[in-house]
Amino acid sequence: MTERLYLFDTTLRDGQQTQGVQFSTPEKMAIAKSLDELGIDYIEGGWPGANPTDSEFFHVRPQTRATFTAFGMTKRAGRSAENDDVLAQVMQAETPAVCLVGKTHDFHVTTALGITLEENLENISASVAYLKRENREPLFDAEHFFDGYKANPDYALSCVLAAYEAGARWVVLCDTNGGTLPKEVEAITRAVIDAGIPGDHLGIHTHNDTGNAVANSLAAVDAGARQIQGTLNGLGERCGNANLITIIPTLMLKEPYKSVYEIGVPQEALISLTRVSRQLDDILNRVPTKSAPYVGGSAFVHKAGLHASAILKDPTTYEHIDPALVGNERVVPMSNQAGQSNLRARLQAVGIALEKGDPHLSEILDAVKAREDQGYAYDSAEASFELVARGILGTLPNYFDVERYRVISERRRNAKGRIVVESEAMVTVRYPDGVEKTSFFKNEHPQEMSDDGPVNAIWLALQADLGPYQASIEPVKLTDFKVRITQGGIEAVTRVIIDFTDGEKRWSTVGVSSNIVDASFAALLDALVWKLLDDGVRPA
Repeated sequence: MTERLYLFDTTLRDGQQTQGVQFSTPEKMAIAKSLDELGIDYIEGGWPGANPTDSEFFHVRPQTRATFTAFGMTKRAGRSAENDDVLAQVMQAETPAVCLVGKTHDFHVTTALGITLEENLENISASVAYLKRENREPLFDAEHFFDGYKANPDYALSCVLAAYEAGARWVVLCDTNGGTLPKEVEAITRAVIDAGIPGDHLGIHTHNDTGNAVANSLAAVDAGARQIQGTLNGLGERCGNANLITIIPTLMLKEPYKSVYEIGVPQEALISLTRVSRQLDDILNRVPTKSAPYVGGSAFVHKAGLHASAILKDPTTYEHIDPALVGNERVVPMSNQAGQSNLRARLQAVGIALEKGDPHLSEILDAVKAREDQGYAYDSAEASFELVARGILGTLPNYFDVERYRVISERRRNAKGRIVVESEAMVTVRYPDGVEKTSFFKNEHPQEMSDDGPVNAIWLALQADLGPYQASIEPVKLTDFKVRITQGGIEAVTRVIIDFTDGEKRWSTVGVSSNIVDASFAALLDALVWKLLDDGVRPA
C-alpha cells in the first residue's frame, strides 16, 4: 500500500516575490493551466486585494481540477474575523480553500506585530474557525516556525495546535528564513507530530537560503509530513523556494519515495516536466538554468570521451534516470576533449550512422579540434557542429549564399536635442538558381531613443525575406546571446554563442571572428541553415 502525498504550488504567490518577477493576468492563467495539467493538488493564486493583478486574476480564475487557493493573513487583534477587512477580501475570492499565514515565533509576535502572545493565539484560532464555518478548506502557514521552535518550542507548538484544533485541514511548517538544515527539519517535524498534529494534516514550506530547500522538504516527508509546498523552478524571495520541478521526479522515480508514496502527477504528465519548466522561463524571459536537475540543458550532457564510450554501451553507466522520463534528452557534445565515441554518439543522435573506423570520423574530429583552437566551442553549439559534420560528409544542402551584408549604427541628436541610437542593416542573398534578393531593416521607432543594436538589425534583415524558406524560418526567435573574448590584445578573437527556439525545439550556434558583428552573423546564419535542415526543407 502506498501513502498519498499532496503537492501545493505557490508559484503565483510566493514565486512572484522573486526579484524582477511580476506576472500579468494572462501569464497567471497560462501557468495555472500548466500546473493543473501536471497534476498539482493545490494551486495558490495569490493574495486577493493585495494588488490589482491578483484581484483581477481571482475574478477570472480558471476552473481547475486542483483545489484553487487564496492566500491571506490571520485577523488582526482587537476585531472579530467576520469584521476584519483584509480577511474579508480574501473570503470574497470565493475559492474552495484559503491559506492563512500567522506568526509562530514569539519574537515576531511581540516585535513585528506588537501584540501579546495570547492575542496571537486567539487570532490564529478565530481565523481558522471562521474559514471552517464558511465551508472553506482552511490551511495555516506557520510563519518562522522552525526558528520559533528553536527559540521557544512550547509557544511555537501552541500556535500550530491552535490552528489544528480550530479545524485547519493542513498546518504547514514554514522555514521562512531558509536557515534550517535537514536533520533539524526532520527532528522538529517529528516533535510536532508527537505533540498531537497527525502527519496527514501536516505540510512543509521551505526556502533555499542554504541550498537545502528540496532536502528539507524530503526530510519533513521522512518525518511524517504529507503535504509539500513549493514553486516551479524554485522561484521565490531571496534564494527561492523548494523546487517542485526537482521534487516531483524525485518522489516518482527515486526510492524509497517511489515505492512508499503516490502523488497526483501521473506518469504520462511527468514527460511534460521539462516543457513546463521552460515555459515558465519563457514567460519570465529568462534563460533556462542549464545545470537544473532533471530538466536542465546540461542534466544529461556527456562531454568526456570515456563517458560517451560507456553511454553508447549502456546509458545507466553515467545517467541516474532515462532523460525521456522527464521530457529531456541525452546530449553527447563535441569538443577538443572528445574522442570517436563522442563523435559517433553525437552523429547517431542526428541520424548519421558511421561505422567504427570510418575515415570520415577522423576528418570530422580533426576539423572540430582545429576549429576549437581558433576559438569555436562546439560543446555549447550542437547545431553548428552538425553543419560542420554534414559539410565534410557532403550531405549539407546549399540553400543560399550570403553575397554581402552591411550594418550601420548611428548615435546622434534628434530635432529635440535628445540622443538617439539607431541601427540599420542590409543583407543580399543569392539562391542556387542565381537569383539575388536584398533585404533591409531599419529602426522605425526613433522616439524610443535606442534600438536593440546592430546584431538585432542584421538578424531582422536576414530573416525578413528568405523567399521560399520564409515559412520555415518565421517562428525562429533568439533566446540568449553570449559573447566571450578568447584571446587578448590586438589579436583578440570574439566568440559568440546564440540560443534559438521555434517554440518547440531549442538549438545553439557559434560564430568566431575578430569582429563581433561578423561572429554574430555567422552564428545567425548557422541557426537558419540548421532550422531548414531540421525541417527537411529542400533547396529552392
